[in-house]
Amino acid sequence: MGVKKIEMKIDSREIKSFFYSQYFSDGLRMSFGILFPSLLFMQFNRFDLGLTLSLGALCICTIDNPGPVLHKRNAMAVGNICLFLVAVITGFARLNVFTLALEATLLPFFFSMFTVYGNRAASVGTSALLVMIFMMDKAEKPADVVGFSAMILAGGLWYMLFSLVFFGIRPYRAAQQTLAENIADIAVFLRIKAAFYLPETDIDENYRKLVSQQIKVSQHQDAVRELLFKSRVMVKESTSASRILVLTFVDLVDMFEQILATHYDYNHIREKFKDAGILNEIAIRLQNMADELDRIGYMVLSNKRNKFNPDFMTELEQLKTRIDEIGKNDQATSTLALKKILINLRDLNDRIKSLHRYYTSKDSEMLIGGAVENEYSRFVTHQDYAPHIFFDNFTFTSAAFKHALRVSLVCLIGFIAGKTVAIGHHSYWILLTIVVILKPGFSLSKQRNYQRLIGTIVGGVIGIVILKYIPSKDTQFILLVILMIGTYSFLRLNYVVSVIFMTPYVLILFKILGVGLVFQERIVDTLIGASVAFIASYLIFPTWEYDQIKDNMEDVLDANIIYLIRIAESIAGIEVGTIEYKLARKDVFVKSANLSAAFERMTSEPKSKQKKIKDVHKFVVLNHILSSYIATIASSLSDKKSNQNQAENLKMIRRSIAVLNDISKKLGGEVIDFNLGKTTPQNATVAQNPHSDEILLKEQLGFINRISNDIARVTQNIVGPAS
Repeated sequence: MGVKKIEMKIDSREIKSFFYSQYFSDGLRMSFGILFPSLLFMQFNRFDLGLTLSLGALCICTIDNPGPVLHKRNAMAVGNICLFLVAVITGFARLNVFTLALEATLLPFFFSMFTVYGNRAASVGTSALLVMIFMMDKAEKPADVVGFSAMILAGGLWYMLFSLVFFGIRPYRAAQQTLAENIADIAVFLRIKAAFYLPETDIDENYRKLVSQQIKVSQHQDAVRELLFKSRVMVKESTSASRILVLTFVDLVDMFEQILATHYDYNHIREKFKDAGILNEIAIRLQNMADELDRIGYMVLSNKRNKFNPDFMTELEQLKTRIDEIGKNDQATSTLALKKILINLRDLNDRIKSLHRYYTSKDSEMLIGGAVENEYSRFVTHQDYAPHIFFDNFTFTSAAFKHALRVSLVCLIGFIAGKTVAIGHHSYWILLTIVVILKPGFSLSKQRNYQRLIGTIVGGVIGIVILKYIPSKDTQFILLVILMIGTYSFLRLNYVVSVIFMTPYVLILFKILGVGLVFQERIVDTLIGASVAFIASYLIFPTWEYDQIKDNMEDVLDANIIYLIRIAESIAGIEVGTIEYKLARKDVFVKSANLSAAFERMTSEPKSKQKKIKDVHKFVVLNHILSSYIATIASSLSDKKSNQNQAENLKMIRRSIAVLNDISKKLGGEVIDFNLGKTTPQNATVAQNPHSDEILLKEQLGFINRISNDIARVTQNIVGPAS
């Protein structure tokens, strides 16, 4: 039987999913919020006033990122204060070229330092820099500066109120959309896992795909946690809609652990069962389940119920029969690993059915148990906004400080270039390009640079074609609205596509405003800004991932040690709460994703800066294998507990923890104490005839020990002298 290739297929459901998604919803909301003031005041022959209000809305919409409404409100409120102050400062500073140059140097440094407070605070800084850039060419008289700035503030306040009302009407929609996207991410992750069982799959390359996909899963899980667990209304209120979303997410995280726990020594399994044909069948079952997860994700996204409730038990029973046949025909071959995979597949089937019941049963409210635990608030991180954090980062060991200095100096260079070599009357595009492209890390700046250039050129050609062959003003305006929605819909989804939409939208806008065709000017200014930003990211206080990735490695080792300690406590008979297990698990997932993301960024850096990259890649893969085996054991212990071979099992765990602690110490970390005390149950025994689960547990603990030692050897190469 052939096996489906893992590939993206664009079908009608995927197209519909986009229009149901948070990305398209963001595009509609932002476009309306920006356009409405201009269209409204156009009716009263005050288009200039409408444009000013739209400018304020445009700046504040950059803060309107996914997250709890309370966080949006606070961030946009602070953003509006910054908006007004920066508009006033720039309005007066522009009266003298030297004071304007000073502002173009100091404010980028100040607002770029906001990155120390997280992404939402960084977006507040970006909003303030945008209004500074747009105000530079506004020739307002000194007496009119405050009034003009107040109009910009009014536009920002309009957008904030509109956005909050938008989310107030459908308070659960954002969480629903993000949850559906997370389900789709896990479906892709499951397909990649399925590929390990196919003989033609390159295992090393598949691991690279797996850790890359884990980044997306972790990012979207964090986004869902933000929306669900940081909103006390969402978690505590008694409506079935909010409860189902919370419980779906809890089940989904458990499912992800279950998928992660289907990890084995794939080279060994392939060699052992290569002629049996059973591995292809396992891959097919996994891919079928991934397809079903996609259907569930679409149900969640579209709010459409599906009466069909799939059950893979028939297929799994057929798989069990095949496994039994292999055991009978070749008694020398142990099928224990295959049986464990079968158990995981059954558990996965049960979880899929559980998700289906939430969204297909007419009495789904009856499926919801008691109140959701208040302890779920422990699963989200809380950002500290203490002032000392800002000043504590005034050191060259801080990546944020170096980034702020880089942005400051490059903005000054861009300002001078705009006044000396730029063509036309929109030299602020140089600064705008710099602010958009420059990111804390080289790889992100490089990526944005390419995307901005490609998008501008392709979009510019499209814009010229539209303006040349579609002279109708009405048609041009309709296209402008469509392009604007596309710009904001793809802003987070695919930046290069967003810029392709943005460039013709800007060209059409300037043509409607009577400015004329500015394609050449935009291309030149974009090239200048992109070139300056790219060179600066390499030469001015550069930040390379190798210098920081050791911190990520240390974090993930510490997380795995704590996870192992929870397992040891459970084996020793100490009661470990479900929340404690899940907190340890969540920490491993998040820290592993952070490490994988840092490694991906490292691969985009210049070859000369990719120090020890092969060893770092080995570390990332070995860490994934280690985390998978720990998750496998944690999953099995949650189902049944045994005291057989307790002393030996604890000894193996202690050995692994000691090795991992030693590695963490070499990376600059602190040793995590591990002391169970006198907690061994009296009925602990050494098994005379160990159960198959005990044998498998011993094998897995042994493998964890070997992986820990492999990680130690790789780490020694990494911390050694650079070659």
